[in-house]
Amino acid sequence: MSAGVLLAGMNGSTAAPVPAVAPVTLTIGAPATYVMYSADEGAKALNNSFTVPVGVTGKGGAEARNIKLTIDVSALSGTARLGNSHCKRHNQVFTCDYGSPNDGESMTPFTISGVDGVKPGDGGTITYTASADNASAVTATTRMQVGGPLLDLREHPPVHGVRPGGTVRITPAFANHSRYAAGKGVSMKIHSSHRGLTFAREHDNCFYNSGAPDARSDSAWCVFPEPVAPGTAYALSTPLAATAGTSVLADALVYEVSSQPARDADHTVRGKGAPLTLTRVADEGFGAQRSPNRVVEVRTTQQADYRPVTGTVTGRVGDTVRVALGVHNEGPGDPGDEPGRFEVIPPEGTAVTSVPYVSDDNGPDWVCDRPKNPSRAFICDLGADSFGWLAPGRETTIEFHIRIDKKVAGARGRIRAVGAFDRTHTNDTAAILVDAKPAPPRSPLIWVAAAGTVVVAGTAWLLIRRRIRRS
Repeated sequence: MSAGVLLAGMNGSTAAPVPAVAPVTLTIGAPATYVMYSADEGAKALNNSFTVPVGVTGKGGAEARNIKLTIDVSALSGTARLGNSHCKRHNQVFTCDYGSPNDGESMTPFTISGVDGVKPGDGGTITYTASADNASAVTATTRMQVGGPLLDLREHPPVHGVRPGGTVRITPAFANHSRYAAGKGVSMKIHSSHRGLTFAREHDNCFYNSGAPDARSDSAWCVFPEPVAPGTAYALSTPLAATAGTSVLADALVYEVSSQPARDADHTVRGKGAPLTLTRVADEGFGAQRSPNRVVEVRTTQQADYRPVTGTVTGRVGDTVRVALGVHNEGPGDPGDEPGRFEVIPPEGTAVTSVPYVSDDNGPDWVCDRPKNPSRAFICDLGADSFGWLAPGRETTIEFHIRIDKKVAGARGRIRAVGAFDRTHTNDTAAILVDAKPAPPRSPLIWVAAAGTVVVAGTAWLLIRRRIRRS
């Protein structure tokens, strides 16, 4: 018997068996092609957003052990400068440790900086190999390339006064101020910021997502294959139309124009009808901001009619009571991320001691802004985490902790609801009433006890005086 076995027997234990690990399958979620930066950015370009997901598939929540990913980047020599991020580099190979156990995650393997003197389309193909202790190795590739020119977008005026269910029309325009041509044409993606504006699928050079009902979409991707030469500017030949939902108060159309006409995977429905086309325009009003997109503000004539939710301060003088105050949205509009506020002036003879945010993490004692002058109002921002979404027909409240300091005949406070889309002001204000009872009288037992204390104290003092006289 070996010394190791003998020692194990003496200790009454043996080496624990290593549990078997179920085999899994790895997948590399890298894109087939990737635009590193634009040619006209040159050495000024910096890209920190390139990520490589490694997925894990198998039975019953499978996990991979000791996932490693190697990336051969030798094909990018001369077209990109790669910096270390979360992976180690040796010559032209990055090695990334994705950890263990792992059920799939993404990592930024390196940063990408540009190089002067490159042209659109320059680049190369990088190769990945992913492996794990309980998985076979898999490989994948990405064609990394330098992009075409960045396009300058003209500011678009906001569109206000749209009737509920009405049409919004915008005319995007762009200019090529670089020294490169957009040889494959351009693409335009446009979407509704809050999904309240939708497009009919009416242009056959556009693809639409299927996120909206009734054969409508809230996002479109359109391609214009004609080359765009340096120093030229274009706009849509006819405005692009969107329809506002009947409950929409405010939304925005966000569009971007790219010299890389690559369609998003979720735009699967091709339009039917005449194509959108471009027309040449004067190169005026574009500037050189090179912002990636433009936002066109849209506001309708619809309203969200707010009504304050009030209550009565009920209790005895000296009590601190809780009163739920807030706002009810009578509709028909949804204020979205512009919910407004409400203002509270407590009744005379009372004082607000706190407006706490009740949560598992013991939130702050003051959700609402306190006034410096006691006669002014507490201001409660309905966009704070303390308040719920004010969809039509919904209300949101918070409890004010109010102390009754004294009984004041006829005292009443005030709550006022304020909304950017409230156009009916006759019901914006309500009273906060007080039902105050006098403080309870002190118990007779307390007076008896107090009197007894006085008697005892007086007797003790007489005894002390007598002792002083006898001495």
